[in-house]
Amino acid sequence: MSTASALLWAVILLPAATGGAMALSGGGRHTAGTYDRPGGAGRTAPAVAVAVAAATLALAVAAAAVRPTARTGFVAGGPLELAVDGLSAVVVVTVAAAGLLVLVFAAAAIRTERPRFFGLMLLFTAAVLVTATATTLTALLLAWEVMGAASYALIAFHWRENAPVAAGTTAFLTTRAGDLGLYLAAGAALAGTTAGTGAERLALDTLADLTGPWLHLAAAGVLLAAFGKAAQLPFSFWLSKAMLGPSPVSALLHSAAMVAMGGYLLLRLRPLLESAGWAAGAAAWGGALTALALGAVALAQRELKQLLAASTSAQLGFVVLAAGAGSVAGGTAHLVAHAAVKSLLFLAAGAWLAALGTDGLRELRGAGRRDRAVGLPFAVGVLALAGVPPLSLWATKDEILAAADSPALYGVVLAAAVLASLYAGKAIGLLLGPGPEPSAEAGEKRRERTAGPLRTVPLAVLAVGAAALGALALPPLAHEVKEAAGATGEPSAGAATMLTTAALALAATATAAALAPRLPEPAWARAWLYLEAAAHTVAVRPALAVAHALARFDDAVLDRAVTGAAAAVRRLASWTETADRSGVDRAVRGVAAGARRLGEWARRPQTGQLHQYYAQALVLLAAAVVLLLLLR
Repeated sequence: MSTASALLWAVILLPAATGGAMALSGGGRHTAGTYDRPGGAGRTAPAVAVAVAAATLALAVAAAAVRPTARTGFVAGGPLELAVDGLSAVVVVTVAAAGLLVLVFAAAAIRTERPRFFGLMLLFTAAVLVTATATTLTALLLAWEVMGAASYALIAFHWRENAPVAAGTTAFLTTRAGDLGLYLAAGAALAGTTAGTGAERLALDTLADLTGPWLHLAAAGVLLAAFGKAAQLPFSFWLSKAMLGPSPVSALLHSAAMVAMGGYLLLRLRPLLESAGWAAGAAAWGGALTALALGAVALAQRELKQLLAASTSAQLGFVVLAAGAGSVAGGTAHLVAHAAVKSLLFLAAGAWLAALGTDGLRELRGAGRRDRAVGLPFAVGVLALAGVPPLSLWATKDEILAAADSPALYGVVLAAAVLASLYAGKAIGLLLGPGPEPSAEAGEKRRERTAGPLRTVPLAVLAVGAAALGALALPPLAHEVKEAAGATGEPSAGAATMLTTAALALAATATAAALAPRLPEPAWARAWLYLEAAAHTVAVRPALAVAHALARFDDAVLDRAVTGAAAAVRRLASWTETADRSGVDRAVRGVAAGARRLGEWARRPQTGQLHQYYAQALVLLAAAVVLLLLLR
């Protein structure tokens, strides 16, 4: 194994092995004070996890510089292959950095079952890193499955309560429905390619070379899987349920982990979408409509975490749009900048939820003013989310907007960007505007629960990223990102576009901030477009009806047939036993008795007297002579 390959394996295996050991180390106990005793696993788990995350980030940065590859056997005809190229280098560093900052914050925020929590978070991070570096469908499927399972365990972390478990189940089953698309793509790759080894037939880069129906089946499967993970329409509602997980889980899942990987997969497989033709348009319009519709959902929410969840789906819509419209560099820059913005906002929401016991927007009025250590970073993040210049998402959105190749698509994307400014402005007006002053006791408790470097330092670092990462979409870094992504010919936003979007963002944000308490909150938007109800009507209820019908068929036909066959077999066995006793057994006994009688008759001539033997020989000889005479 070369040094470069060992480096890449270390990036993956360090968090995976440590996370697995921590998750299995007995962290399921929930006795009060268990993790506060000196030397207890709960006291060391945060420090170990943060140290491993820091080492993983250092290794990821080294891997981004070295660009290693790694390969090992996995299944027959499908080895596990990983590589760090220009595109994955940016994403790997982003995932590792976000994971480290979220774990630092979680070290102060998570107080119970720490080994299990931090172990699962490290496993989750490792699965995302494999997803980002996978070059074959076998490696991607492995990471995709582990990532989904870890997300279920983290969303349902408080497993003693019914609501988190139900939320985790909804998230897992919804994304699982989309995950089937990757198996369709793998099947299409194997069926549509006859030459080459298994690794070559399942390589992600060769999917675009498929022909005929296999090309379109692979493209459809990839779109299905990506839309499910990225919470695009019609799968978006699972993000609402995921809010019942701990806030650090939301911060990682919504920023650089599972949701982001749906968009990243489409950026990675842009050649496949382009080769299929229709798939590129489907991605572009699917992302644009999600950004528009979920922007309206975000505007109607009354809880901060629900607003941020809907905005995640909307912002990933821009990334999916970028993959379809041919702005891979712009989509990558938006993915990275959004990771900093969204992890910052979710951690701030978690800090206020822990301090005040609520994430209701009206109950949090003025929280940002009263708590400057959280409020100032939150202000940077929410202004970036609004697309206010010169903060990060302003430039990255414009880079994507430049790739919209039709007036209709351009108009939808521009309207979605304005909606982003409106829902961000709503949060600004309520959380950063004036609000009631808490009592002295409540203010002291709030400061105790939100103060401390473990909470404030990650917020400050993420605020710097939320402010500055827009440089990835501006010269000269934009050119470097395009070269890294292999997209040097992609269009860039002009000065007129950037000035127009800046003016729209400022106006919409200011208007929404001023009118925040009076902005419309229609029921259809607040209920996430009734997507979950629609899923129950279209998929869940028919599936249950079919299951019930099959169960009744099983009871009435199959079970009765099996029971009847068993009874018939018993009767046949009884008949066989009777026949055996009365027929076969009697015949055997008769044969045996006859053989014994023959034996007795055969023994009678054996007297031992010589004259009798001579007489017997004479009789036999005479019989032989008679027979010979008769036969002549």
